[in-house]
Amino acid sequence: MIYGPTLLFALGEGAVIPLIPVIANRLGADVAVAALVAAALVVGQLCGNIPAGWAVARFGERLTMGVAGIIVLAGLTGIMFAQSLAFFAAAVFLIGFCAASFALARHSFMTTRVPLHFRARALSLLGGTFRLGMFVGPFISAALLGIFGDETASVVFFAVCQVATVLLVFFGPDPEKAVPVGAGARRVDGDSRDAEDTGEPVTGAIPTVERAGVFRTMWRFRGVLARLGLAAASLSAVRSARQVVLPLWGVSLGLDAGTIAVVVGVSGAIDFALFYASGQVMDRFGRLWAALPAMILMGAGFFALSFTHDLDSAAMWYAMFAAVLGVGNGLSSGILLTLGADIAPPNEPAAFLGSWRTLTDAGGAVAPLIVSALTAVATLSIGVGAMGVIAVLGAAGFIRWVPRYVPRVR
Repeated sequence: MIYGPTLLFALGEGAVIPLIPVIANRLGADVAVAALVAAALVVGQLCGNIPAGWAVARFGERLTMGVAGIIVLAGLTGIMFAQSLAFFAAAVFLIGFCAASFALARHSFMTTRVPLHFRARALSLLGGTFRLGMFVGPFISAALLGIFGDETASVVFFAVCQVATVLLVFFGPDPEKAVPVGAGARRVDGDSRDAEDTGEPVTGAIPTVERAGVFRTMWRFRGVLARLGLAAASLSAVRSARQVVLPLWGVSLGLDAGTIAVVVGVSGAIDFALFYASGQVMDRFGRLWAALPAMILMGAGFFALSFTHDLDSAAMWYAMFAAVLGVGNGLSSGILLTLGADIAPPNEPAAFLGSWRTLTDAGGAVAPLIVSALTAVATLSIGVGAMGVIAVLGAAGFIRWVPRYVPRVR
């Protein structure tokens, strides 16, 4: 009941995401417009984080996820019967908007209920369910296309997953009642550092926000969001850039689509294989021991890759650094979820997590734009190197702010 709805949603979403540009092209979009329509999914999730935080805080995780699942079914119906590009883009945006509810509801649930000493493992497993869906979903979509020869089959598969999710959420056992609140709110080391710069007396725990509202919560925790939040946004940006840079780099080297797909697939497989190891490292040694290696590996990978474009063995270096980026991304699994849970108000985390996820998702949304802009005005190598700079700055931010805001784990 905790991981099942998230996995079902991720499987369906992973099956449909690769087909969004294809359907947009069929409706008359060129390559640039098709990419813009595909980005509507990310923009929808970015816009949905704060409303999702409000809904979870007001109505609870179960009702929020169930209603979001029903609205997703409406969006999928719009995708299947869309006759215009604008209507199709609106349906894609709606699905992304509701996807934020699934992610935030489970994030909030685990923040209030999972004890600190194994929180990172639990949240890394939650992140792993998203990775599993995005990894397996495209293969399911390819199989359905081979059998039926129509993109509608993958959309129907997503709809079936959503029906199962809604039934599971509404009629299955309620985890909110089965697991008591408060396990995730207790510190284990007596650390009394506050998560905000309000000037209030320290009370031994992160202050509780009693239904303070999303925007008031955002202002109350502006200090940690502007500091540790920006470091987390840089990690999200580097992750997002990897998904854009690897295909573009292969195209710029003149590699065929099959070779690029294999390289990207191997990088993704390495990424998926390491998702639980990240949680073990964070719980055993601390958050920095996963965040820093991840940022350093990805930063070094981008830096080194940016100098290999014109070498005779460029294809070999491309494959090798794609693997390095996969290792770095795998080691970062669950870090953003865990840090958000660590610094959120323990009894009312949803409003804060809505702001936290909006900030980190914004970093992921901006990164492809940075790479694209620098490639347009300079070269792709400059754009890739810039992501290495962002990774280094983010690593410095983690070194500075994690010890201040995140409780120590024994």
